[in-house]
Amino acid sequence: MWGPVTGPPGGEEPRQRLHPLSPALHGAKSLVVVIAGLSWSTLSRVGFGWFAALVTVFVLAATVLSVVSWWNTGYHVVGRELRVYEGLLWRRTRAIPLERLQAVEVVRPLLAQLTGLAELRLEVVGGGKTEAPLAYLSVAEATALRQRLLAVAGRAPTPPTAGADDTAVAPTPTGRLLHAVRNQDLLVSQLLTPQAFLLPVGLAFVVAQFLSAGSWSFIAVASTLTAMAGVLLQPVRRVLDDWSFRLDRDDDTLRVRNGLLETRVQTVPLHRVQTVQATWPLLWRMKGWLRLRLEVAGYSAGEPDDRNRPDRLLPVGDADTGHLVVAEVLPGVRLDALPGTPPPSRARWLRPLSRAVVGAGLDERVFVARSGLLTRRVTLVPYARIQSVRVVQGPAQRLLRLATVHTDTAGGSGAVAVDRDLADAWELAAELTARAQAARQTDGR
Repeated sequence: MWGPVTGPPGGEEPRQRLHPLSPALHGAKSLVVVIAGLSWSTLSRVGFGWFAALVTVFVLAATVLSVVSWWNTGYHVVGRELRVYEGLLWRRTRAIPLERLQAVEVVRPLLAQLTGLAELRLEVVGGGKTEAPLAYLSVAEATALRQRLLAVAGRAPTPPTAGADDTAVAPTPTGRLLHAVRNQDLLVSQLLTPQAFLLPVGLAFVVAQFLSAGSWSFIAVASTLTAMAGVLLQPVRRVLDDWSFRLDRDDDTLRVRNGLLETRVQTVPLHRVQTVQATWPLLWRMKGWLRLRLEVAGYSAGEPDDRNRPDRLLPVGDADTGHLVVAEVLPGVRLDALPGTPPPSRARWLRPLSRAVVGAGLDERVFVARSGLLTRRVTLVPYARIQSVRVVQGPAQRLLRLATVHTDTAGGSGAVAVDRDLADAWELAAELTARAQAARQTDGR
């Protein structure tokens, strides 16, 4: 750890600073933003010399501010809180209660990988965004701090207490490997997407238009390349994000490792898992593949960028792997033996094509909801995670004596049983409420 910001008041452990290279990394990030902000039009107007001078001034100013910010930023653990201090003119102290900790991740962007650093991010219940992003720490320090925070939160064995000047790092538990995704399967899975199949068709159409019109203007070519890049962005990003995906289990937590340009190590307490969703995309079904995602309390709704959500459980895998992973996260639940009944036959007026593939059922431990026509989905909600149950009727449903049952979770989405018979819907809602109350009493929550 780096030198303390101040001496420990009243016997508290001293505040620790971030890594000394942190200002340099923040300055490098500012360089990209400045160049993008000035744009090529500025270069053409003022010339290369003045453009370079402007960039240099902005970067130096950003670096000075980063150094000042680093000097006045510190953190330490006080009791069951992580306190983060920052600011020069306006001092701010954030106290993060660790008993509300729901996920901890170690993120290594490309610049951090090149310098041997990492960023620590925390997610707490009720947080609208990532809390206390400590950027940057050494990898060893970030790993040790993550283990300590989980230990204080009661999620892992407490590591030995280290003094302010100790350099020893508590060993990171290896955990038990659940699954490692082959990068070859990841690449093939993204080739079996509508974007990959439609891209050659769209490119051929555009080329044919150019040849027939005899026009290959710069604007036309640039527009075409931009459109193609937009189509390819999602599958390429998924490959980069899920590269070398590995799922481990440490006692009552899941640890997910993934990423190529930006590596991540996410730690998710199992008791924070609200739902598990299995997805079978149309083109994947010929290979027997599926995708698994989970929802963590308060996390998925708070992060607009899905790369920041700890929802990856299995990017791609076969049926046996899916059954194994689901059984680890939801003990006693078999993905290949889930109950479910479709809506009554009169629901075909509302769902002429999908009535046979939607449905709902009550497993011994989870509520099961099926949906999707081309892309099949099954959502599993443990009864103890159900926060509320709603019965909703639309105008057409009232005419057909149908209703939809919604189960809400702390994660925000839950599961939905669509177009049930009205009497069955109220019976299902009552049964879900009773099972949720009994499960919470059993869990002691």
